Amino acid sequence: MAHAIWNGSINFGLVTIPVRLYTAVRENEIHFNMLHKTDKGRINFQRVCSIDGKKVDWNDIVKGYEVDDGDYVIITDEDIKKVSVEATQSIDITEFVDLADINPILFDKPYYLEPEKKGRHAYALLRDALASAGKVGIARVVIRTKEYLCALKPNGNALILELMHFPDEIVAADEYDFPPANEKVPAAEMKAAKLLIDTMAAKFKPEQFRDNYREEMMAMIQARAKGKPIASKPVKAKPATEVVNLMDVLQQSLKASEKKRPAANGKTTSNGKAKKRVPARA
Repeated sequence: MAHAIWNGSINFGLVTIPVRLYTAVRENEIHFNMLHKTDKGRINFQRVCSIDGKKVDWNDIVKGYEVDDGDYVIITDEDIKKVSVEATQSIDITEFVDLADINPILFDKPYYLEPEKKGRHAYALLRDALASAGKVGIARVVIRTKEYLCALKPNGNALILELMHFPDEIVAADEYDFPPANEKVPAAEMKAAKLLIDTMAAKFKPEQFRDNYREEMMAMIQARAKGKPIASKPVKAKPATEVVNLMDVLQQSLKASEKKRPAANGKTTSNGKAKKRVPARA
């Protein structure tokens, strides 16, 4: 059984639902250690002062915030305690909103909320009521020493608590150069683009998608651990492609999509080879 990250309760109105918080996402990133090439010894890093070049003991290390170039304000552990939020062990729902009203970019990381035995009925009631109303609960929660904005969303039999970014953490889109919403697009190109979308439309099945890089890397690691030779894949240089007309590209894409559809893992199906993408000229 997985270890609960947090124990507490969901509070809305006068209703209290005791729950446990579990991770809903498992990171499968491959991590490498830094080793000494000659004897495979692990590389250790020392705490060295950038000014005098001497090793520094933990007792002589303090926290500092850079307010100007090279100018730091020292913050002590006591200072941090003064602004630390109280660990209330509760998820306090402040309002219910339409999911469509939340910009997806605000969502950060999902967790499962599992009810304690005595809270199962109220848990099911909240879950089903949210699903029926098409709403999500907006709340605040303190995990360890940090307060988070979060959303409670029904997901099958479960309630998901999804941590959210605060608005000031989001980079405004107007910092970048995007085509305006009223960009003039020829009717023929729009028709062809919609037709291409229709021919490529499918029901999303995430289980079809695989992390090819991780699988190939792990296979290589396991082969090397067993002393087996590792076959290298020939890398073909991509030929330079000339800039072509966007309408021509759309029409070629339509013809290709009628013949076959690329597999979800990026490999071609038995009907033919995947067509190379070419840059389009507006």
